[in-house]
Amino acid sequence: MIETKLDNLLIGTPKPFRKDGEMSAIVKQCVLEPVALGFFGLDGNQVADPLHHGGRDKAVHLYPTEHYAFWKDKYPDVDFLNRPGAFGENLSCAGLTEDKLCLGDIFRLGEALIECSHARQPCWKLNHHFGKPDVLKTVVKTSKSGSYFRVLEPGAVKAGDRLVQQDRPHSDWPLERLFGLIIGGNHKGQSAELLALSKMPVLAETWRKRAAQLAAV
Repeated sequence: MIETKLDNLLIGTPKPFRKDGEMSAIVKQCVLEPVALGFFGLDGNQVADPLHHGGRDKAVHLYPTEHYAFWKDKYPDVDFLNRPGAFGENLSCAGLTEDKLCLGDIFRLGEALIECSHARQPCWKLNHHFGKPDVLKTVVKTSKSGSYFRVLEPGAVKAGDRLVQQDRPHSDWPLERLFGLIIGGNHKGQSAELLALSKMPVLAETWRKRAAQLAAV
């Protein structure tokens, strides 16, 4: 059973991201007071692109603090890597790297109950945010993606709360394996696994559709 502490809770709202008017809520701030976590995310947290962010399957984003050493070594000039929130995460903690966290893992966090729905699929905004051309490519190569959770039971959460694992129904699907199959290009010859994933309700809907598409390739 995994148990760890939520080191930081972060929320953000859309702000200008590019000169062309593109907006993003990737920049988030730590909050110390309890925040209501509902089915669509943390109270006060917003997304700029509801087509690709937010929703039930992406209620909250977690990024492991263990990965920061790797990124700081790779990009020593990126100042915001010295504080939490560099990847736009809502939940910042140790102990939930992609090799340890599995699809469908359920955790009690404060008053809320959350379920891992999939890993994060990186997009161009990471490159722009970091001012580097290869952040997205590096995430894909290393599987240092972070994870998304849906909310099964709403409730108040705060920094310092314990994340306590309640169930692990899919121990054969660590996020590292899932990410490699769906995003990392490891899908060749894996049609049976992909078809199985496409029929798993616990997997985020967008990734179920992608699994079905890759199975047909």
